[in-house]
Amino acid sequence: MSAGSPSAPRWSLALTVDPAGVVEAMPKDLQRAVLLFLQALVIETGGAVEAGKPAPGSPLDDAGLRYSVLVPGEPVIVEYLVVPVAREVRIPTLVWMH
Repeated sequence: MSAGSPSAPRWSLALTVDPAGVVEAMPKDLQRAVLLFLQALVIETGGAVEAGKPAPGSPLDDAGLRYSVLVPGEPVIVEYLVVPVAREVRIPTLVWMH
């Protein structure tokens, strides 16, 4: 089953308080772009994990659970944690370079 399959449980996104505050402080156009990127990241990550492949971005640990990725065309860096057992992508760090 893949992340996009109707019968597969969906993957979810969890932002901690600090990253959520950063997103809320962004101009609306940037905020929308970042949220769309995060939505796509969750779908892509879920599909990769279910296929036994690495998640997108640069690995930050040897376990293959923490990654860093740039939002294309935007001054935003996202660090995320893959939690396969919960089918969740957690965002503990989101940096907006403004």
